[in-house]
Amino acid sequence: MINLPGWRTPGKIVVFESDDWGSIRMPNPDVYNIFLKSGYSVDKIAYEKFDSLASEDDLELLFGTLTKFKDSNGNSPVITANTIMANPDFERIRNSGFTNYYYEHFTETLKKYAKHSNSFKLWKEGINNKIFYPQYHGREHLNVSKFMKALRDKDTDAHFAFNHSLPGSMPHGLPPKGNKYVEATRYISEKDKWEKLDIFLEGYKMFTDTFGYKSKTVIPTNYTWSADWDEKAAAAGIKYYQGNPVMKEPVLTVRKKDKLHRHYLGQENKFGQKYLIRNAIFEPSLFRLKVNNPVDECLKQIETAFRWKKPAIVTSHRINYIGYLDESNRDKNLKLFEELISRIVKKWPDTEFHNSESLANLIDKS
Repeated sequence: MINLPGWRTPGKIVVFESDDWGSIRMPNPDVYNIFLKSGYSVDKIAYEKFDSLASEDDLELLFGTLTKFKDSNGNSPVITANTIMANPDFERIRNSGFTNYYYEHFTETLKKYAKHSNSFKLWKEGINNKIFYPQYHGREHLNVSKFMKALRDKDTDAHFAFNHSLPGSMPHGLPPKGNKYVEATRYISEKDKWEKLDIFLEGYKMFTDTFGYKSKTVIPTNYTWSADWDEKAAAAGIKYYQGNPVMKEPVLTVRKKDKLHRHYLGQENKFGQKYLIRNAIFEPSLFRLKVNNPVDECLKQIETAFRWKKPAIVTSHRINYIGYLDESNRDKNLKLFEELISRIVKKWPDTEFHNSESLANLIDKS
């Protein structure tokens, strides 16, 4: 059904879209163990168990896997690295008595981690080698107003997380639930709504200043976005939205049930912006999906996309390539990723690897 409407191409195009690069999740193994021993079910939620900033080892091993392969045009697979530009500056927030919010550039956060001081240098090498291509995801992967309110209200879980440099927190105990503060663009009032857009566009400018080019495509965190923001986003330079077929829009009513916007590949809104729709999944770390063989499942979805003359846009979050907390997570998944790419180029020798922006350019040209 995803592949029925929209833009088509006779080419066998594969795009890997990967979210959350630059964002803090679990700071280090010691903090993970502190949470676990304190009764937080961090072992039951994949993002708390495996995800963190990518270390130098994580990047080198991922890049080594990508460069093993070439497509029909001599290009390696490329990760579209959807990037969070900032993280909370915990010290300054604490010094303000939790009255003001402050953030730091993600490159500053990298310097504070044990095995990450050269990580951004590796990002640049990946960009130069055309195997790692950042696009914009958000200023923080954190609902700033909601988190700051929890801190001011002396929420126990929020303060426990804050004291261990973790932005937001999962609730204590069982049943296990994920971090309830990650929906950065969710709003609860009209004022909050436009403040959330200001934050998003501020981060977008940070992206341009950092990488030297505008991010033609963006992916709002948790696929949450208001259509009222499209005009200002288009004026800033945003031309394409990555994401699932359904985008969620918070509604300021008593029921507060999200409005769902359905999109298809290449669909254009009234501001000339178009949509890139993910139609394949490679998420071996997300055990809640209960996929026994992620390689076979992803190949089936790619085959379906090609059958309908669609590019295969594969969602594969950063978590799958992180070994900083648990090396076995990264090592196991890189073997699976290598198998996936190997089988793609073997089954479809005319495969072309693209990033999200180069796919968008193809759609524009046609």
